[in-house]
Amino acid sequence: MEWHITDAQSLAIIDQEIGDHVFSPAEYEIVRRVIYDTADFEYKSLIAFSERSLQSGAAALASRTTIVVDVPMVQVGIVAHTQSTFANPVYCGLETITRPQKEKTQTAWGLQTLAKRYPEAIFVIGQSQTALTALVELIEAEEVRPALVIGTPAGFVGADVAKARLKDSLIPHICINGQKGSSVVAVAIVNGLVDLAWQAYGREDN
Repeated sequence: MEWHITDAQSLAIIDQEIGDHVFSPAEYEIVRRVIYDTADFEYKSLIAFSERSLQSGAAALASRTTIVVDVPMVQVGIVAHTQSTFANPVYCGLETITRPQKEKTQTAWGLQTLAKRYPEAIFVIGQSQTALTALVELIEAEEVRPALVIGTPAGFVGADVAKARLKDSLIPHICINGQKGSSVVAVAIVNGLVDLAWQAYGREDN
């Protein structure tokens, strides 16, 4: 990310507002990025990192693992950053051609199709809770084993259940607890993770 002086000033305000915290330095960089992009300090208490989620995600990015997203907004938000660093392929569930189905949404079917094609991908579910549920079902059936799942869909019905099932799966994940969430949050997390991974791995390639 290209930073301007106003960005630095905004981050300083975030640091002052948050004060003491229990996040690791890498986790805190992700939290700052989410708050910066949403202007919502509540995400400090909503974002949840599984053990070694950042390490697993960064290593997967560095090995140019495929990224599967649910909706075009997430794809557009991350593709420029990924292509200027590790050049990971990025595929979108909603834009994947599938046979018409009634049992699931188009996004869920598309993501499920991509998941079977790339079972060890990084999955980023920013908007569609049906896509997150479909992915969790594949994980529970041991048909896929993602390197990392980022799940941030907002929702009043079923979103918490899908996130709880994801946590029980022991797959590395970063989730937003509660009803809040959005594609904007997912993009912030991915781009922050790309920056961290590039600092750790990218410069070694040059």
